[in-house]
Amino acid sequence: MELEDLRIFVEVADAGGVSSAAIRLGISKSMVSRRITRLEGELGAQLFARTTRGIALTEAGCTFRDYAARTSAELDVVRETILPAGELRGRMRVAAPLSFGPTYFAPVISQMAIRHPQLQILSSYTDRFVDLVGEGFDCAIRLGHLPDSNLVARRIGPIFGKLVASPAYIEAYGAPETPDEIVNHKVVMRDAEKWQFMDGDKIVTVRPQGRFIADNAMSLVAAALDGIGIAYLPEPLVADHIGSGALVPIMTRHPIPPAGIFVVRPPGQYPSRKVRVLTEMLLKCFGTAAVKDRAEGLYRQDE
Repeated sequence: MELEDLRIFVEVADAGGVSSAAIRLGISKSMVSRRITRLEGELGAQLFARTTRGIALTEAGCTFRDYAARTSAELDVVRETILPAGELRGRMRVAAPLSFGPTYFAPVISQMAIRHPQLQILSSYTDRFVDLVGEGFDCAIRLGHLPDSNLVARRIGPIFGKLVASPAYIEAYGAPETPDEIVNHKVVMRDAEKWQFMDGDKIVTVRPQGRFIADNAMSLVAAALDGIGIAYLPEPLVADHIGSGALVPIMTRHPIPPAGIFVVRPPGQYPSRKVRVLTEMLLKCFGTAAVKDRAEGLYRQDE
């Protein structure tokens, strides 16, 4: 009985189907099916039953799933303990935001792959908050202010935002000078956003009403450039446009409170070594030490 067969079985059981498990694992559906068939042959028991909704664990499958998951986890711990300190193997699945991931985080993940050639890395770039446990992710990189959850989060560094508008919008509609004036302006935003601003030492929260809503920050950048409305965006996404004059920072007497870059992982006492290694690489790139070397206006030191 091979360890990889156990891993694949657990993925199918947790994903609720061969197709979903194949996507998580980064292999073909036929390969997943062959491995499950071989495992059932070795055990002499049917692990899955087909239903109108897909497949479901049999009674034997339910019993075996806990054993297989426990065995895989224990072997991962043993492997990490006995392998040389710099060597990583196995598979790591990581999610990162689509707006930032390809530009800011992909190079770090790529360097991890170069340093650890025995490690298979599956990265997914999306602006939605993936279900780490349900979708089989080892960790995710997230930005902003994290909602309460049972996930374990490690802050990597700070990230700052800007309130911006195009010169054409300002000429046509003016610019707000205080947070309470935002409700009288057109904005581009994600659905049901809360915007926060500093008023001296206090944080003021505003709930804007926008007619242009998108689930991707780059779409909001494009809308702001076209003069559709005011945008509340991370500074790295608009820095070049501010530099060129295509976007103008507004309401600068009420800056946006700093948000954070986080690595989040499923609950558990200890992170796996591969997650620790990625976290350390991200800290080196975006943490306090790296902040001092960055261009002014992108990142600032995390006090």
